[in-house]
Amino acid sequence: MKLCLKTIILLKNQKDLSSLPEGKLLINTINAHSYNTALKDPLFQEALLKGGALIPDCISMVLAFKFLRGEKIERTAGWDLFQYEMNKLNQKGGVCFFLGSSKKTLSLVCEKVKTVYPNIQVKTYSPPYKSSFTEEENREMINAVNMANPDLLWIGMTAPKQEKWAYEHLNELNVHCHIGTIGAVFDFFAGTVQRAPQWWQKNGLEWAYRLLKEPKRMWRRYIIGNVLFLWNILKEKNGMIMDHN
Repeated sequence: MKLCLKTIILLKNQKDLSSLPEGKLLINTINAHSYNTALKDPLFQEALLKGGALIPDCISMVLAFKFLRGEKIERTAGWDLFQYEMNKLNQKGGVCFFLGSSKKTLSLVCEKVKTVYPNIQVKTYSPPYKSSFTEEENREMINAVNMANPDLLWIGMTAPKQEKWAYEHLNELNVHCHIGTIGAVFDFFAGTVQRAPQWWQKNGLEWAYRLLKEPKRMWRRYIIGNVLFLWNILKEKNGMIMDHN
């Protein structure tokens, strides 16, 4: 199965979050950068296509969906997913597991959860910061999650590593919960990285805010990456026209 917006199934707005089925469910987000990356990474592409739910996490994805399919969808950021799931769990109480990021960031996350979501018990695990893990390291992460038996599992190890790890080890995670791959949200919630102000978010310019804040790290993703995304979408559109003819 090939990743393409003309056939991909996305949640169309934030209200659709309430329709996600209960039980074990892998929830991924997709943006222009991850779309470009997935076209060159078969495992990442498979993880996005065969996960339980896929959420459009950038304005570029919203505009491309409209261009290719003539359908209006709304952006649902990883932060929106995080707030929805955490509020829901806080209402009934339970255990939330944060897998990823540094020990310092996870410590800040734990402290903030106590204040914002007092009915949630937090468990964490900080894996080594590396491109790939050994079998032993994978087993330690899986065991930590399974011992906690969480009601909600967040994985934040940057894309595409987090999506591929969750997909590859999904059957080994003996949990009954929603599993969200949300990357930067760990830092947003901890306060170690500032999210764009509301005006930038509402006008689809959160990417520009991040570019201004971290130009050396983000210029390739947002300048070259956005042009590449546009090119890939135009190729999809051309393929649709050729198929129609």
